[in-house]
Amino acid sequence: MTVQGALENPPDDRTALQDGLRLVAVALTDAQIPFALVGGYASWARGAPEPSHDADFAVPEEDVERAKAAIAAAGLQVEQPAENWLFKAFHHGQLVDVLFRMVGEPVTRELLARSDELEVLAVRMPVLAATDIVSAKMRVLGEHACDFGRLLAIVRALREQIDWDRVREDVRDHPYGKAFLFLVDELGITGAPHGPVDVEPGRTDAPAATSDA
Repeated sequence: MTVQGALENPPDDRTALQDGLRLVAVALTDAQIPFALVGGYASWARGAPEPSHDADFAVPEEDVERAKAAIAAAGLQVEQPAENWLFKAFHHGQLVDVLFRMVGEPVTRELLARSDELEVLAVRMPVLAATDIVSAKMRVLGEHACDFGRLLAIVRALREQIDWDRVREDVRDHPYGKAFLFLVDELGITGAPHGPVDVEPGRTDAPAATSDA
């Protein structure tokens, strides 16, 4: 398979990033390496707003070296950072991350098998299931990475594709994920029944002012 329309000198960063995404997908497909598009561009492929930063793929850990070789052969610059859960590929300065661990857990063939093959930027590729996309994003929420606004836009767009019962099970030990789940429940996004929040009525009587005079 070849990438039609990939530019030798992309006119802007967005075009370069999208070309890099397509080149990586084709390289992994041609090498017969199991993979899926994940992260922001996977959300976009399923109807969420387009991300403005890097693209992300996932491969099984046992296929990392083969994936590096295939992507390098496609012309991208491959680098191994200090982090032990991904490697990076650059196309005209734009970053494509290739993850082999997600939320601290190895990427498995079972996870990738739940993906759907979709057409993304004129290339057919596996795209991670909406439930797995949202579950992962909710489980990485934390004190230093807690952007509910961006995630809210994603779940609004993907709401009907998500198995919310499975998400509840996935985030039960993740306080920030549970907090976000409470928010989307209250907003009616999950379809879960919920009652009014009980608020203790405030006092309407004020103590009389006193004077020492």
